[in-house]
Amino acid sequence: ICDHNRALDISIEYKPNEPRSWSVLPDMATTLHAIRDLSRPNLGVTLDFCHMLFAGEMPAKSAALAARHCRIMGVHLNDGYAKRDDGLIAGTVHPIQTVELFWTLDRLGYDGVIYFDTFPDHGGMDPVDESRANLALTDRLRAVAAALKDDAALTAAMAKQDAAASMRIIARTLYGA
Repeated sequence: ICDHNRALDISIEYKPNEPRSWSVLPDMATTLHAIRDLSRPNLGVTLDFCHMLFAGEMPAKSAALAARHCRIMGVHLNDGYAKRDDGLIAGTVHPIQTVELFWTLDRLGYDGVIYFDTFPDHGGMDPVDESRANLALTDRLRAVAAALKDDAALTAAMAKQDAAASMRIIARTLYGA
């Protein structure tokens, strides 16, 4: 596929499984091995927040790993309970992990496409209302990540691996004083 038209980018969006099938590329590590073995300049990965959770991964860590070994070609934002591809509104279940992903993408210099991969049809939700909710929450979480990007206290806490201090700083920025 990559060789058919080298001017086109081809992105792999891994996923642990579907309800009735098994996946050859179920996680970031396996996907990166395949990308390395194929060695095509137009091949990369799409990060899907729910798929990363479903694979038992930390989204920010998977993003950092992907950026180290290939190109991130897209980011699907959504959320879920990590047991399947729930496709919930971004940031509703894992707001801190969503902030961490935005923070990491900013530090990596990622400026590619970020879009929603959510399912308003499952519960009869109005897709326009769902899009507005996605945008509002995502804008808020991106603003939190931006505010934390150059936070000296957070940087110091992370350097000392002080999880309690890091969490206080993130929680204060996310939820207020």
